[in-house]
Amino acid sequence: MNPSAPEPAAAPDTIDVVSDVVCPWCYIGKRHLEAALASLPEAHRPTVRWHPFQLNPNLPAQGVDRSSYLEEKFGGADRATQIYERVKAAGREAGLVLNFDHIERQPNTLDAHRLIAWAQAEGQSADALVEALFKAYFVEGRFIGDRAVLAAIAGEVGLDGAQARAWLDTGEGADDIVEMDRRTRQMGISGVPFFVFNQKLGVSGAQGSVTLADALAQSRQPDQVAS
Repeated sequence: MNPSAPEPAAAPDTIDVVSDVVCPWCYIGKRHLEAALASLPEAHRPTVRWHPFQLNPNLPAQGVDRSSYLEEKFGGADRATQIYERVKAAGREAGLVLNFDHIERQPNTLDAHRLIAWAQAEGQSADALVEALFKAYFVEGRFIGDRAVLAAIAGEVGLDGAQARAWLDTGEGADDIVEMDRRTRQMGISGVPFFVFNQKLGVSGAQGSVTLADALAQSRQPDQVAS
């Protein structure tokens, strides 16, 4: 062994996040993950990669009226309000104000996932885009099933909005999203968010920042096996 030889650089950490941009727990989970990583030096922050999971893959491309959606899913707005109160409370603890009442249409998220995949394929971090999509839906009540809205959001986070719209209009990548979603479910992931640390350790649900930080630390151990 040459004592003067430099130590090989450690492989960068990776965190794969399976989520849907209309899942409030995924938004909350994103905040918890950010809190878990906040103490790390910028140069040592893991690479976060986003993967698609459609909660409502069978919705039409134009989406559906939100009240009709709630009626079918929860039996009505009143029952949904009861359920969402717990989600709102969890959101507040994570620093989020979730405005479910502002949502008028429930979107199909296929194009939103295509946009995220496009950004990552272009070599861009999708974190800001994913954040903007969550905010647009849960805070601003924007209809993120519309390609013009998606392209505008891309432009707002520094991506080329015109290129984003052109990509969305091609329809390319749709089959890839569907296939990735299918493979994810075949792996046994039935709910989101789902985090995979260094392709070794999986954590399901919007767990707290301490749990996520511990999972990252465990995944760095050389004897850690995939789970």
